[in-house]
Amino acid sequence: MLYVFDAYGTLFDFNAAIGRYRAAAGPEADRFSEIWRQKQIEYTWIHTLADRYVDFWTLTQRALDFTFERVPSVDRRLRGDLLDCYFKLDAFPDAKSVLETLNSRGDRIAILSNGTPSMLAAAVSAAGLAALLDAVLSVDAIQMFKPRSEVYALVTRHFSIAPAEVTFVSSNRWDAMGATAFGFRTFWVNRAKAPAEYGDFPPAATAADLTDVLSLAR
Repeated sequence: MLYVFDAYGTLFDFNAAIGRYRAAAGPEADRFSEIWRQKQIEYTWIHTLADRYVDFWTLTQRALDFTFERVPSVDRRLRGDLLDCYFKLDAFPDAKSVLETLNSRGDRIAILSNGTPSMLAAAVSAAGLAALLDAVLSVDAIQMFKPRSEVYALVTRHFSIAPAEVTFVSSNRWDAMGATAFGFRTFWVNRAKAPAEYGDFPPAATAADLTDVLSLAR
């Protein structure tokens, strides 16, 4: 069995960046982190729709600069520190143990992410996940972002398998929708307890965290 995981928000906690500097960021730290993430994803969609690719690292920086403008109470001198965090984001506490369990079962494991190869390599290394992964696939290879079907096809082409043979795991409902539409069996990790969306393309199952994926996996 092949299990493919989204990276940011699924294996790696993008809120860890602001979390490390919460005291310095001040009372609007959580709002700041939310806007940064929203703009980061929005920029990927807009550039893909406009057929004008700009890599994820550049968009992450642009989204951060927008957020400093939007939330001026946060000190701009944190910019370099916050960006550096993206190369060593904390993995969620259950990430490594879940991958280890799947690996011990003999399952293959991959990451499919909007992140650039250098961002992903650094995060995977920092979290100690490299030895557990059969592939780390970046949208950089085709220069368009999720949820384009061409992105999910990176998996089927790399492993020479049909979509139905892939179990895809993501905490982003829009990503799970794209994967489901492509034909993957999809698990949505609903960490935020968000309302259900995209009813025409429901996931195969909804999990509260990655540990739940193990009980759903067979």
